[in-house]
Amino acid sequence: MKKILVVGGAGYIGSHMVKMLLQKQHHVVILDDLSSGHRDAVLGGDFILGSLADTALLNGLFAEHHFDGVMHFASFIQVGESMLNPGSYYRNNVTNTLNLLETMVNHKVLTFLFSSTAAIFGEPLYTPINEIHPKNPINPYGRSKLMVEEILADFDRAYGLKSICLRYFNAAGADAEGQLGERHDPETHLIPLVLQAAAGMRPYITVFGQDYDTPDGTCIRDYIHVEDLCQAHLLAIEKLWDGAPRGVYNLGNGEGFSVREVIDAAREVTGREIPVQYGARREGDPARLVADSGLARIQLGWQSKYPEIEKIIEHAWRWILHGSKHDS
Repeated sequence: MKKILVVGGAGYIGSHMVKMLLQKQHHVVILDDLSSGHRDAVLGGDFILGSLADTALLNGLFAEHHFDGVMHFASFIQVGESMLNPGSYYRNNVTNTLNLLETMVNHKVLTFLFSSTAAIFGEPLYTPINEIHPKNPINPYGRSKLMVEEILADFDRAYGLKSICLRYFNAAGADAEGQLGERHDPETHLIPLVLQAAAGMRPYITVFGQDYDTPDGTCIRDYIHVEDLCQAHLLAIEKLWDGAPRGVYNLGNGEGFSVREVIDAAREVTGREIPVQYGARREGDPARLVADSGLARIQLGWQSKYPEIEKIIEHAWRWILHGSKHDS
């Protein structure tokens, strides 16, 4: 049994991670400021309300607990918002993460897992995207994540802080047992938006662009089940405990689904009509974003438990119908 600090553990992915760690009998401490997380999504462990901006709180936390590792899920994640308010993204995603890393080094906690993103790559030069694809982020969100990846490389060289960065493509789905799900406000992710339209919670789903260079003209994205993401985190931190070096891994299904395919699958799963309106392309939306996750499979021993888009949607739909009543 290890003691793990999960920062952002009340959020979408963080709360699923906390549940999985508790199931593995680890001692979990959760730090979250609840700016976008939900207290009732934390299903156990020791919850502390606070921010990475509070260095006194961090020092007290690390003085009180001897952590075996830290998992970071506390970044701001909205691309559009990062364009409008870059300062808050650099402050939270870079400066606050630096506060955490310096506290870890000072207290000799040298195992760190970081939630990175496919946004570090920018417009893809080829797909599927592997780890050595050029990094050219096109928004402050992606740049902030790439900055942290570079900081982690420097902290490894200087202080021996070992880290693994997991670059998500499109996290989706919900806890298979129906206890947890996606509760963003505002919601910007395709699958919950489509299912909200199916549930009558919004009048229609808007499809942005239908003239992309894809088989049906709509954007193709790589959706990975949130539990598969958490499983990759578990494998990654175990590798670091076993002495593995710093690493970076792309995480996706390796198979893309178009917006139209997602909507059709949602109609099939829900048995409901889903009204669609078509809008213009959004600036910065690549036609195709698909991960090459071969390195994670080889080096971490990871494989997707729920690769089918229908299963991802089924779990998310169960949450929309039954679980998200928590959310007002």
